[in-house]
Amino acid sequence: MSDPRGGQAASPRVMTIRRAGDGIAPAPGGIASGPILVQTLLSGRGEGAMTAMRAFVGPGVVTHWHSHPRGQLLYVLDGVGLVQREGGAVTEIRAGDSVWFAPGERHWHGAAPSCPFGYLSVQQVKDESIVHWMEPVDTGAAAS
Repeated sequence: MSDPRGGQAASPRVMTIRRAGDGIAPAPGGIASGPILVQTLLSGRGEGAMTAMRAFVGPGVVTHWHSHPRGQLLYVLDGVGLVQREGGAVTEIRAGDSVWFAPGERHWHGAAPSCPFGYLSVQQVKDESIVHWMEPVDTGAAAS
């Protein structure tokens, strides 16, 4: 069954290889302070399906505040990133670090001001959604 958004309705049922660089596209507008490129690795849409993407973020670009209904795992591939949960400190992360954001936890992540940032993001579908986008981050307040 196909998903009307162009992906599959479920994760692949057999071994599937996605080659490095295949399918890299700009992320939708209005979710970050600048452009982010993404490579969709898994695009399941059914309840509890896994989704995964690789993201490429330029220096100083950060996502808007958002949450994931079933949580999110970030694994840093390269560069230097910044993460913050609502009410918490801005924390620097580097290649090899992983970050878990709990279900519904309001947060943002992005690249440090002087370095690009690449990460793998994994999350599950709940009620046909994987993310709830909110307002932009006040980067002046985030830096303090």
